[in-house]
Amino acid sequence: MTRVRCVTEMGMGVDVHGRDATKAAKRAVSDAIRHSSLGFFRMIGKTANDMFVDVTIGVPNPEAVDKEAVAKELPYGSVTVTAVKGGLEIPSATEVANDPILIANAAVIVSFDRD
Repeated sequence: MTRVRCVTEMGMGVDVHGRDATKAAKRAVSDAIRHSSLGFFRMIGKTANDMFVDVTIGVPNPEAVDKEAVAKELPYGSVTVTAVKGGLEIPSATEVANDPILIANAAVIVSFDRD
């Protein structure tokens, strides 16, 4: 079967204290889907569980992302999470030692199999 891309959403998430890549990634996914309501799949004879949801997370330290925890941010579909090098880490202020800001970017792509 051929997949058809139907929706692409982008989001950004930040962990201001703690350099937690998973926390920032979950916030980025939440930001990406926060204003979405996908009702069109009923028009094509599909259900929410027929969706394929591919998530790409960009963070400075992709190995630190708990992909299963990020996947739980998405309530429906077959979810795949990939973490890649990207995002941004802003160094600590000079008066504060070892407290950088970590920014994650998310791309959430929803597709369906074409019958």
